[in-house]
Amino acid sequence: MSSSASGNITKWHSKDGQFHRQVSSFRDFVEAKPGARFPAEANRYHLYVSYACPWAHRTLIVRKLKGLESIIGVSVVHYLLGPNGWEFASPDDVPGATLDEVNGAKYIRELYFKANPDYSARFTVPVLWDKKQHTIVSNESSEIIRMLNTEFDEFVEPEYRGITFYPEELREKIDEINGWIYDTVNNGVYKAGFASAQDAYETNCRGVFASLDRIEGILAENEFLLGSRLTEADLRLFTTIVRFDPVYHGHFKCNIKQIGTGYPNILRWTREIYQLPGIKETVNMEHIKKHYYMSHTQINPLQIVPVSNGPDLDKPVAKPASRPY
Repeated sequence: MSSSASGNITKWHSKDGQFHRQVSSFRDFVEAKPGARFPAEANRYHLYVSYACPWAHRTLIVRKLKGLESIIGVSVVHYLLGPNGWEFASPDDVPGATLDEVNGAKYIRELYFKANPDYSARFTVPVLWDKKQHTIVSNESSEIIRMLNTEFDEFVEPEYRGITFYPEELREKIDEINGWIYDTVNNGVYKAGFASAQDAYETNCRGVFASLDRIEGILAENEFLLGSRLTEADLRLFTTIVRFDPVYHGHFKCNIKQIGTGYPNILRWTREIYQLPGIKETVNMEHIKKHYYMSHTQINPLQIVPVSNGPDLDKPVAKPASRPY
């Protein structure tokens, strides 16, 4: 999720009313091999995230499930995206947020300019920061989660070594399902919500629900998207679905159906992932709702935040799984 120097989200669409997401600018990779530009080391790298952002949320989940909390630190920005972009805040003022104890920055944008003084694009989270080279390794969530998935196994406790959410035998299928889910669901809700023309909105909204119908069918037959094993594809989708009813259904006008009442298999799947050890604490619904409803004033000018948090995700599932990966 991003902010630009102008802070004007309405400039993100083209003349046809379509929303276009920026391609990430920093695409280096931490590697567990000799001679790597960014070698895997304990306590060298730091994550900057927003609890509100579904892309950053992915990295928090993988960090948790891979046992990396003592290996890679994290800083959390304020939920409100203001004219200067993402801002750090004291947890005394904004519970859940943190100050930047690594670089002493007030805003995420300062990290981008520290890494590249000529940077002119949007200031996005997540950011994976190298504390030794004082620069950004990556701001692409899909690549950060793959680094966390494999490159730090040497440093984690034995129980986490070898856990992978991108197993060799399923990579082709994971890449394929990630492709259409990203375009039509993860990014699809944004393309509907930030559309500035009726045709663009309707096309993208209907695309969201066509894919949700397809996912519902998959989960009617499988515990997870690719069978009985939890993979990266599930984690990438989960961060969108957990925001769907409380935010995207109303705020982004993706209102043909709700997850809680219209998609029983997706709801079961969401509960099962949410109830895995450690996942619940990565979901901060106060940050999520306040970010969207209070930051996007061109959509919600009075900044009124709805009461509902969506379906009860703590309701026990019929087939709980302690570690399906």
